[in-house]
Amino acid sequence: MRTAMAPMKTALIVLAHWVLQNAVCREVTLPNGPLFRVAGFPLSLPCRVSEYEGPRTQEFEWFLYRDDSGGRQIGVVSTRDKGFPYVPFQARVRNGEVRVERDSGDRVRLMIQRLRTEDQGKYECYTPSTDSTYQGNYSNSVTVKVIPDTLRVSFTRSLTGQPVPEGADLTLTCSASIQSEQLTHLSITFGRRAGSEVPESGAGGEVSNVREIIAIDKLLGVVPGQFYKKRYDNGEITLEKRNGEGGQGVYVMKMKAVQPDDTGSYFCETSQWILDPDRSWQKIASRTMDIGNLTVQQLAETMSVTSAPRGEVTLQVGSPLILTCEVLGLPSDVNSGLLVQWMKRGSVSSDEAGTGGVEVEVARMSPDGLVSWGDDLGRASGGSLEKVAEGKYSLKLFSARPSDSGVYRCAVSVYAGRTSPGLSTPATLTQRSEGVTVNLRTKDVLVSAVAQLPRGPLLKRGNTITLICNATVTTTGPAQAQVHWLRWPLPEPVLKREPDPAPADPPVIQMPTRVATLMYNGVSNIYVNGSEISVDRLSAISYRLRVHVAASEDQGMYACHAEAWAQDPHGGWYNMGAKAESNAVTVYLYARAADLLLIPLVVGVSSALFVGIFIIATVTCCFMKRLRRQRAQK
Repeated sequence: MRTAMAPMKTALIVLAHWVLQNAVCREVTLPNGPLFRVAGFPLSLPCRVSEYEGPRTQEFEWFLYRDDSGGRQIGVVSTRDKGFPYVPFQARVRNGEVRVERDSGDRVRLMIQRLRTEDQGKYECYTPSTDSTYQGNYSNSVTVKVIPDTLRVSFTRSLTGQPVPEGADLTLTCSASIQSEQLTHLSITFGRRAGSEVPESGAGGEVSNVREIIAIDKLLGVVPGQFYKKRYDNGEITLEKRNGEGGQGVYVMKMKAVQPDDTGSYFCETSQWILDPDRSWQKIASRTMDIGNLTVQQLAETMSVTSAPRGEVTLQVGSPLILTCEVLGLPSDVNSGLLVQWMKRGSVSSDEAGTGGVEVEVARMSPDGLVSWGDDLGRASGGSLEKVAEGKYSLKLFSARPSDSGVYRCAVSVYAGRTSPGLSTPATLTQRSEGVTVNLRTKDVLVSAVAQLPRGPLLKRGNTITLICNATVTTTGPAQAQVHWLRWPLPEPVLKREPDPAPADPPVIQMPTRVATLMYNGVSNIYVNGSEISVDRLSAISYRLRVHVAASEDQGMYACHAEAWAQDPHGGWYNMGAKAESNAVTVYLYARAADLLLIPLVVGVSSALFVGIFIIATVTCCFMKRLRRQRAQK
């Protein structure tokens, strides 16, 4: 048994040693060929070595076998021997045009900055052995074909650097073509540099102030730049290809509504791409054409908004109020949408216009010409906002009211280059005019109000409370009184007591409750929900409030407030601002007779019930005592 196992053990050891030796075999890898590259442009050949022994930093040597060399090798460059290059490459290696760049210890790439026609041939990457035994692949080769440079690019019209108004449209055109026997694709990119000079590369070779605007990539798809994607999605930047003469492709980029940030130096870059045997796309040629400088003149430098009349205007109530807003300095060759708003701040008492009150919108005209009014919707029939000329807008109030006094300003928002902006589109610029102070002289008006409680029997709960308010309005022209009824709670009784040395708290001022209103047009509004209330007009000056089936909560001090309302020549009613407050009338409700009889009845029933219970308890107690004595005698 032992003799049979010994040969098997030896065979296994030999097999394991053979597998171990063959598992670690040096391998040198290059891209699959042939590779087509363009004369005058860079060549980059990556080479890596794997499955090796020895140090992690490996050495590399490059050889070239030209097509016409009859198989003779030419030393190109080496990572360990400066004297390695043959004569054809010595000068190019010294000036860095031909070099080896390391990606890692076992990965390098052969770089030829400007490929020449005579550089065509088979390139061999060789790695000197650092292994304990010589086995595996120590070199590999790939064929490079050098094709002529046929890439052409031109532009139609250059930018002169003259200022272009903000919001104008920009159109750039580049033409590009290639003539190649190989199947190659052409990409084109429009870009912008922030300055007029060609920038230097920053860390990592990235150009900090160059931004790609839009491109047709190697797969022939349109791709916007990172900083221009939103404008591309909004349809403000487009790129299309047209067929030109002689097979040239004409590429037209259009940019709508240029912005101040668009100032800079513009260029178009076209590149030739080829699909290598490993199915990866490689850029084999590229050219950049400077189109020129663009300077965008900001709208804020030229635009202004004025309003007329200037300063202060004093009108009689009922007169028409006409205000004009004019926008100046808009570029004539740019179609822009305008949002025009008339704003008003309440009347001010200080010398500086517009310092008091809250500013509200009176009316607005949207970029599409739609007019809307602010909170006072009644103005839609009593006024107008019109475009009377290019850049000139007129606000008319047919009959001015006292509430129309205040400081008016015209606010204009410009959407440069956008005639129909979306709801979420921000305005390019908003400017406001100087304030116009409008004062209105009210008519001489006198308002009086007297409240009274008609004589009659004492008011009791459940009766009807009747209050009369005599209100008069004395003025010229049609006028009416609008009457408000208010109620305060009854005052607390005052009890005399010794003076308290501590200071008493100030009395709390009770706010009135609005009971009802009879408006100038005869419409009544009732504000108290718990009671049945009605208001009506008995005569030209007499107004009546009735509280039916009055309850305790209807007690209090009643007063009426009268406001003067006048009618303008166009039939509209407005508050004249004059008012009067009447005297206070105290309403107290007494208890009814039925309520007074209820008290003795309740007291009598309670007393009788108490006496009956007492008698029954006494009799029962005596009877029980006698019963216990009788039982004790037995």
